[in-house]
Amino acid sequence: MTSSISLTPNPRIVIGECKGKRSRVRVIMSRGGVIAAPTSPQTLKFPTLSKQGIPLADLHVDEIVARQSRANHSSQPYKTLHLHPSFLEEAYESCRKICAEYAQTFYLGTLLMTKERQRAIWAIYVWCRRTDELVDGPNAAYMNPEVLDRWEERLQDIFEGCPYDVLDAALSHTVSKFPLDMKPFKDMIEGMRMDTRKCRYDSFEELYLYCYYVAGTVGLMSVPVMGIAPDSSLSSQTIYTASLHLGIGNQLTNILRDVGEDALRGRVYLPQDELAQFGLCDNDILSMRVTDKWREFMKEQIKRARFYFKQAEKGASQLDKPSRWPVWSSLMLYRKILEAIEENDYNNFTKRAYVGRSKKLLTLPLAYTKAISAPSLLFH
Repeated sequence: MTSSISLTPNPRIVIGECKGKRSRVRVIMSRGGVIAAPTSPQTLKFPTLSKQGIPLADLHVDEIVARQSRANHSSQPYKTLHLHPSFLEEAYESCRKICAEYAQTFYLGTLLMTKERQRAIWAIYVWCRRTDELVDGPNAAYMNPEVLDRWEERLQDIFEGCPYDVLDAALSHTVSKFPLDMKPFKDMIEGMRMDTRKCRYDSFEELYLYCYYVAGTVGLMSVPVMGIAPDSSLSSQTIYTASLHLGIGNQLTNILRDVGEDALRGRVYLPQDELAQFGLCDNDILSMRVTDKWREFMKEQIKRARFYFKQAEKGASQLDKPSRWPVWSSLMLYRKILEAIEENDYNNFTKRAYVGRSKKLLTLPLAYTKAISAPSLLFH
């Protein structure tokens, strides 16, 4: 499963239900864990889905935020990096080209950022892409646990100022300039390990953990580079959590878009317990038949992904203003993927939920408008 590049505070979560004569609504009072979207019985003909969240404290997100929010970057326990300026230019130019080729909309959105921030985001993107390709790339057939172990050792070298190649050098330099913590990078590698061990997820709790590892971590990596607006009215923890939620929403969208492709590889990234509650099982997916049960199931899955995007908006509007454009571009593009699934009548088995180049480019001015709008205008 391909991971994605993108972007409330405290560590406990309480889950319950409110029941009335006319409706039944799932209530999740989040203090830093998974939040599930409300469900309407008028549109759902099946039992309400139960959600079990993962407190962010269990993922040590609060510790990551604390370390990355230190005012004194020199307190980071990493070595100073000395690279020849021409070599450094080559390193970042290589990252720029890769980002421009494989993530065009996101890349165009970075062009408003300062040069230092642009280059750092490109370096992070490239490292994440290379990590993902270990499992999903052309050499994935040669994947084994030792490969990921060596990649993690190489990550340690990057953070210690000993890059292996020119692309590693760009990230090494980025680490020396921004207060990046190593844990989100290591967690992403752990997500790749999950992909080598698991092809089924029993519950949304398990799937959420996977989504955090392969995509939520990207949000945690990105915030120190993108910066938080000096006049932000939200806490750093809240903004980081919103950024993490964008990654979760993006990965849930990737999963829904790629159901058919994953089924051909014998993989089902949908919660088994939720499939069962809709009267579905693996055979329904592997046979690739769109039924009424499947449509109802997909409606609820799409609703949940949209909920996470809504949560992410809070953080996108609080980043440093020049950094907001690529985040809003990503957020709006992934929402269009969900719309494409709906337009395909929920056939994500044999029809690709495709957002054409023209539609992608049209999101840029809309995203730019969102990026320059005052937060108060976005939420009223």
